[in-house]
Amino acid sequence: MSMSKDFEGWLSSSKLPAIIRHFGTPFHIYDEAGIIKTGEKLKKLFSGVSAEFQEFFAVKANPNLEILKIIKRLGFGFDCSSEPELFLARSVGATANEIMFCSNNTSSGEFEAANKFGGCILNLDDIAMVPKVPIFPETICFRYNPGKRRTGNSIIGNPVEAKYGVTHEQIINAYSMARDRGAKKFGLHTMVCSNQIDYLYVIKTVKMLLKVVNMVSNKLNIKFEFINMGGGIGIPYKPDDKPFNISALAKEAKKLLDQFEKKHGYAPMFFMESGRYITGPHGVLVTKVINTMDKYKKFVGVDVSCISSMMRPAIYYPEGGYHHISVFGKDKGPFETVNIVGSACENSDQFGRDRELPKISEGDIILVHDTGAHCYGMASNYNGRLRPQELMLREDGSVERIRRAERLADYLRTFSFKKLNV
Repeated sequence: MSMSKDFEGWLSSSKLPAIIRHFGTPFHIYDEAGIIKTGEKLKKLFSGVSAEFQEFFAVKANPNLEILKIIKRLGFGFDCSSEPELFLARSVGATANEIMFCSNNTSSGEFEAANKFGGCILNLDDIAMVPKVPIFPETICFRYNPGKRRTGNSIIGNPVEAKYGVTHEQIINAYSMARDRGAKKFGLHTMVCSNQIDYLYVIKTVKMLLKVVNMVSNKLNIKFEFINMGGGIGIPYKPDDKPFNISALAKEAKKLLDQFEKKHGYAPMFFMESGRYITGPHGVLVTKVINTMDKYKKFVGVDVSCISSMMRPAIYYPEGGYHHISVFGKDKGPFETVNIVGSACENSDQFGRDRELPKISEGDIILVHDTGAHCYGMASNYNGRLRPQELMLREDGSVERIRRAERLADYLRTFSFKKLNV
């Protein structure tokens, strides 16, 4: 639970019922001022880390055009992994150097899309992709998988078992092959964990990248334009979680790059691809209680399916996927232990299990916190459930719908195809 005090105050004020009456529930609502404040803080802290710092916002975290417009105004780039994400980034004005396309089991069509409109920074995920890139760019990056040299977490998993990245044993050959295809500028990327709240773990990642840069440079006599430490910076979803020490990360990263420059006469630019850290705390799912049910446990049913609005609690249970839950207008007892559930035919369709909450009645408003990243973006139409609307609390205090709720016609639209007689 890490939203700004201003956003938290607005959500607990008398203004929320008026918004509900106007727009109806359910909806995700995002805090524009909070996103901007977090982005500006990131820029300020990392501006002196290297000769140049660049954040590439992970579009998958929140692929709403209005969110991406804010990201563009902040001067950030975009981390994309698909043709639609490339389209979204370019739609808000991102240019070639502001887009990093992270290849993963990439098709020829996606490589062609990445090369359009001036191209982008291409980040290859596997050595087998080097000969498959139709037009090889001057600047190339590889995603590095350290294997047994590092441990992951429950979201990305053990690096040895992960589908991502070029192995340690392949990395030198990968750059050699890229150089043979015409690459002249080089970058190195990695991503070994997700939602990490220990900054020391991320510092180890920066150290690892610089060590690999040194190894490849010595072997192939090439210089690196940049390192990209990836994302993975976590937020305190649980009330007792400590926030990630972003200031300490910036300070230690600068120290490491200064040491590298002193030894080698130059330092690569410093890139990162945060998503969750920038938008995660600045979103809330607002939904209404429609049923209270007594089975072997007490269940509270809300007017949206977990799977159609946010899949995190379902797919990361039991290790992760926790989101703090509160009841609008209620913060005192009597309390009861309940499970907050949706209406999909899956028992994993639960926002929160065994939560101590003030006694809930039908018509109460439930707030699911920290839904600004990897919630709507991971939503699904499973069970025929339709995804909810999204709203934005603007800096001036107005509220705007930035995506309407899906309708039955949207769900049925793709059932149109031509029959092929063979």
